[in-house]
Amino acid sequence: MDDQLVYDSFFEGSYIDTIQDNKMIVVANSKLAVSILSTKYKDLIDEVVRQATESNFEIQFVDKEFTKKPVEIKPVKQPFFADSVINPQYTFKNFVVGPSNREAYQAALMISQNPGKLFNPLLIYGGSGLGKTHLLHAIGNALKEKYPAMRVLYIHAQEFLNEYVKYVQGQNEGTNLVDWFKDSVDVLLVDDVQFLAGRVRTEETFFSIYNNFHSAEKQVVLTSDKNPTDLNGLEERLRSRFVSGLPLNIKPIEKETCESILRLKIEANGLDVNDFDPEVIAYFAGTFGKNVRILEGALDRLLFYTVNIHKTKHVDLPTAMDSVSSLAEAQDAKTQLSEDKIISAVADYYSLAPYQLTGKIRTSQIAMARHIAMYLIRTLLDVPFTKIGQTFGGKDHATVMNGVQKVENSIKTDKELAKAVNELQVRLKA
Repeated sequence: MDDQLVYDSFFEGSYIDTIQDNKMIVVANSKLAVSILSTKYKDLIDEVVRQATESNFEIQFVDKEFTKKPVEIKPVKQPFFADSVINPQYTFKNFVVGPSNREAYQAALMISQNPGKLFNPLLIYGGSGLGKTHLLHAIGNALKEKYPAMRVLYIHAQEFLNEYVKYVQGQNEGTNLVDWFKDSVDVLLVDDVQFLAGRVRTEETFFSIYNNFHSAEKQVVLTSDKNPTDLNGLEERLRSRFVSGLPLNIKPIEKETCESILRLKIEANGLDVNDFDPEVIAYFAGTFGKNVRILEGALDRLLFYTVNIHKTKHVDLPTAMDSVSSLAEAQDAKTQLSEDKIISAVADYYSLAPYQLTGKIRTSQIAMARHIAMYLIRTLLDVPFTKIGQTFGGKDHATVMNGVQKVENSIKTDKELAKAVNELQVRLKA
């Protein structure tokens, strides 16, 4: 049949009536045209739409009479990460830049303008509350603005673990997880990738997903609480992939940057910075500035206090200190070295949970980590062996002493153990 005749008979006058979620309603000029377009030409039309929109729309053809009836478009259930969202509140515009985070900010900004072309992967690492998550969402928001058709997925590594478990249990209607990522995602943003460490099968799946993205020059951005070279339990092949692009460290934020964050947040709440004494800004930055989330939470508490409890427009230092007195005490207590803090640090270092160290499990890895924790409590806090034993589930004096002596003797000959103990001491004294 002549192409022009086919077009005049079946295509002419067709138009897109509605797009909602992943479904597109196309109105054809007759019921026969609906039948022809839905069968003989469906594959061709699907491919043309896919190339034009860079999206996999489910196309439904209807005639003009159909459009007079209300059209119910049921949302298409996404087989994976249905609840994943990019927070519109986190943008590059409201990210406060300072010496500690400038490189990470600049790299993230460049990625958002040229995904897949510069640093792949971009890996941002550093302590909690320093802005890593903010930058991930900022990249996502910038990409959505510049490339509306680009499919950007933000997930936390724990979400990936949860979805993987559901996947292996067959809860995703037979959809292959690796193939879904390959076909449905253009940019992958993964927060706290250290949660993958030690999960062998999950790591294998993520490795396949990552390789597909890298081969297709699709952008991957990761965050971690530490440099991947220091992540215990992470497969070497993943470790090498993570550092093959651009790993950048966000360091603890300077006091000046903290003060800028406070001023920005005050203005964002519709308040005048001049109504806050400079000593208030300096006090909050110095007391809560090691973690931006805690810093912002403290300011929120101050604002609530001055509006609802001690109502005042001008905020002086005594008022500010009263508003966060319990937070400041908790912050001071948190920075003091304690048995619990040492146990948590050792557990985190070995990708374990604190209860595993204080419990009765006796695997070689847990036993050694437990002995290291005992050794650090003894040497850093000078706690009696009997009291240490009580902390570790009621172990007797001799058992604790033997564990401590075992570490003391081993670090003289075991370089890896000596390195681990030294790194833990540095972290605990920081």
